[in-house]
Amino acid sequence: MQSLYAPTSVDVAFDEPNLIGDAGLVPVVALAEQVGLPELVLEHLAIVDADNSAGANPQAKVMSLVAGMAAGADSIEDIDRLRQGGNRGVFEQIRAPSTVGTFLRAFTHGHVQQLSTVLRRSLIALAKRVNLLPGADQVVFVDLDSTHRQVYGYAKQGAQHGRLKGKKTLHPLIATASTPIARPVLVGIRLRKGKSADVRGAPRFLAEALAVVRRIAPTATVVVRADAKFYTADVAATAARYGASVSLTTGSNPSVNAAISTIPDTAWTAIHYPDAFVDTETGALISDAQVAEIPYTAFTSHPKAQQVPGRLIVRRVKRLTAQAAAGQDELFTTWRHHAVFVTSRFETLQAEGQHRDHAIVEQTIADAAGSALAHLPSGSFSANAAWAVLWAIVHNLTRATGRPPGIDMFLR
Repeated sequence: MQSLYAPTSVDVAFDEPNLIGDAGLVPVVALAEQVGLPELVLEHLAIVDADNSAGANPQAKVMSLVAGMAAGADSIEDIDRLRQGGNRGVFEQIRAPSTVGTFLRAFTHGHVQQLSTVLRRSLIALAKRVNLLPGADQVVFVDLDSTHRQVYGYAKQGAQHGRLKGKKTLHPLIATASTPIARPVLVGIRLRKGKSADVRGAPRFLAEALAVVRRIAPTATVVVRADAKFYTADVAATAARYGASVSLTTGSNPSVNAAISTIPDTAWTAIHYPDAFVDTETGALISDAQVAEIPYTAFTSHPKAQQVPGRLIVRRVKRLTAQAAAGQDELFTTWRHHAVFVTSRFETLQAEGQHRDHAIVEQTIADAAGSALAHLPSGSFSANAAWAVLWAIVHNLTRATGRPPGIDMFLR
């Protein structure tokens, strides 16, 4: 059997006035209102003297963007889905895509900073309203990372050919907070040009994130986790100012390699990891390794005040490709070493496992790529930076909506 004709186009319309396509928005918007998101926007975001009254009623425009992103919008045009079907029966002051697009293009760097303040204040309010980070009275992990988002077109401000060969990108910096029993929430996000160094702006950005975490969990043990691109004296010093420990991949350098070479063979502890993981350098599946630690002072090339005492926790795994002559296996056994500089008081194996859990930040980055940050929709850099901050607000709202005792509490 086959069809008798091939349609050249298909037009799908959701035009039933009594149906709501995104009924799940009701508790999300209700929670945003309960934690005072519209009021925070009015208090902290002021766009004055903009063309076409772009800065008027910012709370309605922000709430429209937040609701649209929560419903799956990854472009400005997608905000129009809020005006379909029976949504007007449960929501009011819904703004058109053209209106929110004009609003976003009116942003400057200063306005993005104001919106970031809204993000931080709203997260604090969410944590008071919902048990968003269970276990935060004990331990909180702050994960610092960056990602590249590919963009297209010659008019995209800030887009540059950076790490991804042949691809123009923008380069967001991300900070999340989590606990051993809670998934990550966004503490901050900052959009940067495609060629920006990974660590560019990281110390100040981390300071803003830690200030929020200390508001949420003033007595917790806070551990800042990051990979080697953030292994700097400034990052470590920033963490120390807020009473936080660090767990930073060091990479390979002469000082670290010399320290590893002094670890005696008797110091290594063989471990079988119940959950195998992938070696980031070789792609090999690793399930067994040896771990050891040694006292270490980081950044000894800096002035003494900037040097940081701690310890190196080193995981080593056998090189699967190493070849040795018969009878010489032990003599020519070679290892791949992964060193982490830590200042926390957790025992060796616990601290090493905690650092590997830094990979949880990749789930947040994947969430971004699969939702509103699938595209950075404007030609304006500041508009895209604001779009990224709004996505972070939405991410936290949807996380909070799913926390016990369920959505019923947000409708009371």
